[in-house]
Amino acid sequence: MTTWLNDNVAGQFCLAHFIRDVKFLTTHHNKKNRRHGELLLGHLRKLFGILHRRDEYATEAGFRNALTRVRNNMLYDAIMSSPGTREADNLGVRVVDHFKSYFTFITTPDVEPTNNLAEQAIRFVVIHRRMTQGTRSEGGRDWCERIWTAITTCGQQSRSVFAYLCEAVTAHFDSSPAPSLIAIQDSS
Repeated sequence: MTTWLNDNVAGQFCLAHFIRDVKFLTTHHNKKNRRHGELLLGHLRKLFGILHRRDEYATEAGFRNALTRVRNNMLYDAIMSSPGTREADNLGVRVVDHFKSYFTFITTPDVEPTNNLAEQAIRFVVIHRRMTQGTRSEGGRDWCERIWTAITTCGQQSRSVFAYLCEAVTAHFDSSPAPSLIAIQDSS
């Protein structure tokens, strides 16, 4: 989950996590929670319906206005239509507290409503950590962070991890600067 990093950088909480929490309510043993969950799930379906029919809107402003209307209705119902149960109220508080971060994609073009790409990028890290139970030392954690960063970044740039590591080791033994992981922009 990403959050507001500072005043100049917007982040987006993964809406898939919010959907999971709403679906939890729809399967809850308490009938009030189930009804409330279904109400919010209806808003989410409308929201994604608009996202999937983006090309049908004549203007970008019309598209964003449609998203904003559904978002506002969902926010209203999350708070004002809560059945007063602990589970529903907890969800309502989370929506209010993180309102901007859940819906950044509405006001900021090119921001996706989910962070699926980011989660896919670190999936191998999660699998590795589960298989190995992690590390037991600060040095081990540092090494894992660095190697995982190199693997992920090289993969995103279609670079060979092996070639990068060979360059890094050679630079170390030559006492020269390590190769950069920053992508080189083509200025042509």
